[in-house]
Amino acid sequence: MLEIESLRAGYGPINVLWDVSLRVEEGLTTVLLGPNGAGKSTLLRAAMGLLQVTRGDVRLRGESIRGRATHTLAELGLVLVPEGRLAFGEMPVEENLALGAYAHRRRLRVAEALERVYRLFPRLRERRRQLAGTLSGGELQMLAIGRGLMQQPRVLLIDEPSLGLAPVVIDEVYGTIGELRRRGLTILLVEQHVARATAVADRVYVLRSGQLVHAGAPGAVGREALREAYLATGGAGGTP
Repeated sequence: MLEIESLRAGYGPINVLWDVSLRVEEGLTTVLLGPNGAGKSTLLRAAMGLLQVTRGDVRLRGESIRGRATHTLAELGLVLVPEGRLAFGEMPVEENLALGAYAHRRRLRVAEALERVYRLFPRLRERRRQLAGTLSGGELQMLAIGRGLMQQPRVLLIDEPSLGLAPVVIDEVYGTIGELRRRGLTILLVEQHVARATAVADRVYVLRSGQLVHAGAPGAVGREALREAYLATGGAGGTP
């Protein structure tokens, strides 16, 4: 479904990712683990066309999408739920959700998409006329995921959904991700929290300093690979 091959990307002259390759299979949940600063969010931004790719390729359903505009990728079904639960605080919840369906011009399709999101997140239905800026952190994360789902994604990229949330709220958010997995949505999930993420994963990659150090099934993620990723120091070993 989504293939990233020998990817190099970064910020201006600073390279962050070094020849990273991974594959997100259709209908499965792929998890990318790694400590803060490993390059996980950079990979998602590069895939979405938000950063310049200096080497390698990104393919969606076998077709190269490198260099395409972000809005074009969203229309093709590649959708990012960004870190930080961004929302328009002075707008009601329902208007924030409706913005996610900008590519779907028919009112009926937007109404159907809203109903699907409200069934998944009943609390958003209760808060639909409430200003987004007054929501709790957990509710904002639900809103962010819901807005992504309004775009009817083929592949949903979710960046650090547990960041800054209380454990009980993380349980709820990951319960929703598990439900999306059961429904067969293709997901690439970026996370630092190992236990939560591997519980919903079909395949796991581990990133350290912009390089992959492990790839395999969730049960095959060894302690040594995680220790290397989360505790080892030093920069990437690649060369320009």
